[in-house]
Amino acid sequence: MLTVGTLALTGCGRGDGSDSAPESKGAIDDSPATGTVEIWAMGNEGEVLDQLAAEFEKDNPDADIQVTAVPWDSAHDRIATAIAGGSTPDITMLGTTWVGEFGATGAFEPTPDGLVDESTFFPGSWDTTVVDGTAYGVPWYVDTRVLYYRTDMAKAAGVNAPETWDEFSGFAAAMVDQGATSGVSLPPGGFDSWQYITPFAWQQGGDILTDDGQFAFDDAAWTDAFEFYASFFDDGLAEPVRLEGGEIEQKFIDGEVGSFFSGPYHVSLLREQGGEDFMDKFAVAMVPGATNRTSFTGGGNLAVFDDAANRDAAWKFVRWLSQPETQLAWYDISTDLPSVQSAWDDPVFADDPYLSVFGEQLSDSKAPPAIPTWAQVSAVIDQELEKVARGETDAATAVDTIQQSATSIGTGQ
Repeated sequence: MLTVGTLALTGCGRGDGSDSAPESKGAIDDSPATGTVEIWAMGNEGEVLDQLAAEFEKDNPDADIQVTAVPWDSAHDRIATAIAGGSTPDITMLGTTWVGEFGATGAFEPTPDGLVDESTFFPGSWDTTVVDGTAYGVPWYVDTRVLYYRTDMAKAAGVNAPETWDEFSGFAAAMVDQGATSGVSLPPGGFDSWQYITPFAWQQGGDILTDDGQFAFDDAAWTDAFEFYASFFDDGLAEPVRLEGGEIEQKFIDGEVGSFFSGPYHVSLLREQGGEDFMDKFAVAMVPGATNRTSFTGGGNLAVFDDAANRDAAWKFVRWLSQPETQLAWYDISTDLPSVQSAWDDPVFADDPYLSVFGEQLSDSKAPPAIPTWAQVSAVIDQELEKVARGETDAATAVDTIQQSATSIGTGQ
């Protein structure tokens, strides 16, 4: 399997022997786009982007947007192979946690000055484009986690949606008293469980890197986060079972799970599986916190390759996709949440009891740093969290292991 490390050592397959960051090739003007633009998009986005691209082509009749749908499970390796072989499209969609890996290879052109106003995006979302101080591309859509909870069970227990850690523990206990086997469903470690534990550290004022770029897992906030996370398993408030897609929805509907953290897609899933009557039995709330209520932010970004065949039209398409009205149209097609803050003023978001909470949470959400080694570092967090959740080690030992392993791995910058 081709690795990103190999890409960096070989100069990304470009034959110049250099892995230094490319420079922007200049500003993009306001003239109509022309020529063919090839874009790779993953999952559902790849299946429906043609519908939105047709509107761009109406405004730019000499442009032709060609969308290639790429399955998520093969996308990472396909991008890596294309970079190494010099056979990249003009634009690719990226998972936000991939930006550090691929950005470090020199494969992407920095976002041209003046293309977009970064202040119009949610800060946590814009940060996902930045590698070592340079932005590569733009945030296309955003995702964040909020707390889904059974309102009927909470009402019967006489509790409200928790706002603090202390309230959260009591809330989960109240859900168990109402018959739930898990007052809150939390993954007991395993793949991508870092997305659940990391916000607990952020909520205590901790972070992944210090201001000078060193790993900060030895901060007390991380030990507190692991101890708090483990307390739900230790106190019988969360079953040490990872619920996969389909399972958590049904257990939530059946009342076996009183609450869980997830993104906006679960609103429609619960409507489909529980029916319209069930919509009155649950609500969403901002995540409970300590010194703050920070949640994880993810989503999808768009990046233009440094050797794009049609750079000008590629960036014009990216700019068009970043306009508030385009993002609203994209939501209608895909249900992807806008990365541009002003789009959230539209009644479709502002007046929706579920979506409005996601907009509020996005104002206090954060992503991990875009470092090339994040996949390796986060895997250690997943591993150690599982040991803590299952009682195989304590929080202090786990955090010490993470700090030592992360320091050994390095940031790759």
